[in-house]
Amino acid sequence: MKKIFVLLFSLLNLTVLLAQKNKGLTMEEFQQAKTFDIKDLDKDDYAKFGDNKYIVERYEDRKPYFITGDDGKKKRIDLYSLSIKGEDAPLGTMIYYTTETGKRYISCIPNNFSDGKVWEKYFEDIHGIDKIEPFFVLKLSYVLSKEFSYLRYKATLKGEDANRAEAGTYGNDICFPGEDLVAMADGSKKMIKDVKLGDQIFVANEAEHTTKVTTVSQVMAHEEKNYALTKLTVVKSIISNDGHDIALTIQQLSATPNHPMQTTTGLKNIGSIQIGENIESVNPKNGKIEEFKVWDSEEKAGGIQKVYNLETKEGNTIIMNGVIVRQK
Repeated sequence: MKKIFVLLFSLLNLTVLLAQKNKGLTMEEFQQAKTFDIKDLDKDDYAKFGDNKYIVERYEDRKPYFITGDDGKKKRIDLYSLSIKGEDAPLGTMIYYTTETGKRYISCIPNNFSDGKVWEKYFEDIHGIDKIEPFFVLKLSYVLSKEFSYLRYKATLKGEDANRAEAGTYGNDICFPGEDLVAMADGSKKMIKDVKLGDQIFVANEAEHTTKVTTVSQVMAHEEKNYALTKLTVVKSIISNDGHDIALTIQQLSATPNHPMQTTTGLKNIGSIQIGENIESVNPKNGKIEEFKVWDSEEKAGGIQKVYNLETKEGNTIIMNGVIVRQK
């Protein structure tokens, strides 16, 4: 999640490049901006508030983004630039996030000259929205990165790599935390810690890019340790011709960093897979194995726990949280 926040800074930085004065957004201005709503997002590209002192106008004349998740719910994201009347320097970027029911969440990305306490409050706000609206931050970062280029996104992550390693155990165990979900043959999902010998599960039928059923032949559980875990977030998007209607499928998987996965460039350990690479996942909409793009990768200590792995009578894969992984 922290990396996504860094991405949001990239929006800030580009905003700041446009600034002509080193004026930051004050806490009072920040709080006031969040209370200002656009009456009609389809028509109002320009508005004033605060006794006409402040101006919001559609960022770069961009159209809104529409993101539809696997649940079929469509979210709308509109970006507006915030500035003081008579000054070109932007104070920040307004975010208007509208749900399928019309409920609207408003936040404001401060500019680079804003006080740290304003930034802390901004982070608190988007964390709070994310608890109510699942994957809010991810969807927002998706939109921002589209706006400000994927290359810039990757560049901002370089500084984070130095802080990846925490106090987790890096060993020979190739496993998953117990709460990762295995795709069962009856269509349900079961936490890997509850899977039993003889259970019927899905594995990949790689020749036909579909799945097939096989039997669990071995269940392995390793002793409790503070294992290092890599968490991948992968996405598949279908984008309209104008780039503003987006159907987004999101999968997340955690495993020990040495666990092998199939990428489009060959077999790699999950910990070495880079953001932007493509891996194979099951599309829940059609049950087919398709390429998903790695959107985020986070490595940290997972806390004291057992980790698990499976072997099956046929195939050498498991479908964990919708993602295709090798058994070992």
